[in-house]
Amino acid sequence: MSRLQAMWAAFRHPVHPENRKNLARVRERVPEKFKTPQQMYGVHGEGCGATIGAMPRCDFACRGCYLGEDANKIPAEGLDAIKAQMRVLRQQVGRWGNLQLTDGEITLRPESDIIELLRYAREIQLLPMLMTHGDTFRRNPGMLERLVLGGLREVSIHIDTTQRGRRGDMYRFAKTEEELNPLRDEFAEMVREVRRKTKKQLRAASTMTVTSDNLVGVPTVVDWMARNADAFCLISFQPIAQVGRTEDGLGGTVEIDHLWRQISVGMWGTPDHVHRLDRGVTFLGHPECTRYVTGAVRTSNDGKREYLSTRDFGDDKTDQRVRAFFKRFGGITFRSDRGVLEIGARALGMLAHAPFFFGWNTLPYAWKWLSRIGDGHPLRALGGLLSKRIKLHGLMLSSHHFMSRQQIETPLGRERLDLCIFHVSVNGKIVSMCEANALGVRDQYYAALMPKDAPAAPVDRELVGTGAHRRG
Repeated sequence: MSRLQAMWAAFRHPVHPENRKNLARVRERVPEKFKTPQQMYGVHGEGCGATIGAMPRCDFACRGCYLGEDANKIPAEGLDAIKAQMRVLRQQVGRWGNLQLTDGEITLRPESDIIELLRYAREIQLLPMLMTHGDTFRRNPGMLERLVLGGLREVSIHIDTTQRGRRGDMYRFAKTEEELNPLRDEFAEMVREVRRKTKKQLRAASTMTVTSDNLVGVPTVVDWMARNADAFCLISFQPIAQVGRTEDGLGGTVEIDHLWRQISVGMWGTPDHVHRLDRGVTFLGHPECTRYVTGAVRTSNDGKREYLSTRDFGDDKTDQRVRAFFKRFGGITFRSDRGVLEIGARALGMLAHAPFFFGWNTLPYAWKWLSRIGDGHPLRALGGLLSKRIKLHGLMLSSHHFMSRQQIETPLGRERLDLCIFHVSVNGKIVSMCEANALGVRDQYYAALMPKDAPAAPVDRELVGTGAHRRG
């Protein structure tokens, strides 16, 4: 009966009224000068929340890290406190809003704790993504599978050369991103195998910390992502800010434009095509904070690949159709749906609510997409997709730019902070992640977690505090 009720609810309200109301609320935060066609905050996105204190400790000692020097001495928050954070964030990010289960390395908590947090997040209608360096899955075979069976549907695995502590000498001492590609292959196959074994959906993303040292490796990572878009659907590039225990001088050395030129090199082999990404770039909040391109990788039988962005601001007619779609269905998500029947009910609900719109707007847009897939031959593209001679896998390219204290204290920094879309809940109040990391909020929160003679929370691994966290 509950499944039928969910299907009926999806059909009746493809976009829930609460989502529409919350989108309108956050849209009011956007200054008029940023309400451009590229702005998605309040149009289709409501921002993101993250936990704090869930596991301050980490068994890595990365060159860039937002944790403080004393983080490995801090006991983890209790489950009830983390759940309370979730309830506050639920009001901020809305129904089925994005939640990052993160802090230091949250997979060091007992698996039962992680599963309970995942289930509670979905119980209060949040979409939790587990943020991890992934090595715990390698040390503990079967852990990822057990978490998926316990309710995990989204995971982000952080991989880059700034990390210190990875198992295996070839990865521990890697100096180029290309040297880490076999590790990325290992995780991609792990994701595919877990999907096969569990028959469950698992949306996998990756994160890369970017510095002036490994900026040259961004094309390698983008190329790998394009080749493995069936396993990983999102990559978030995060130029490191000078916060926490980040090495002196490492943060604030990568410009946004330089990063996106390197992304272009990875996708097309040359920075000359960066304009093709620019034509599809959208913002979530301040343009200096979060930008991304949604699209798909088309792969033909001969191995030829092409990246096709969902938006094309150089084609006014096509983009007007996209904007018309968001005007009617902004905030829609299928990520919360339980199976194809619920997804189908939501899709039918969209059609029932706006049949003429789909006839006059969406079908021409779909035809345009088929034309792009088939290099001007839409019917050939349709035949290729149906026969699987052409494969299409979604891939989002994104960058998120945190600030140091010095950046926050500038007029631009305050403007960015006022439009922050990434928050934590501290003592029941919504706080920008940049404030938490750069202005001492995180350290103060951790200090409150450290009563005298308090035992540390139990963890599944014995690496924490044994010296694996030390630098060097």
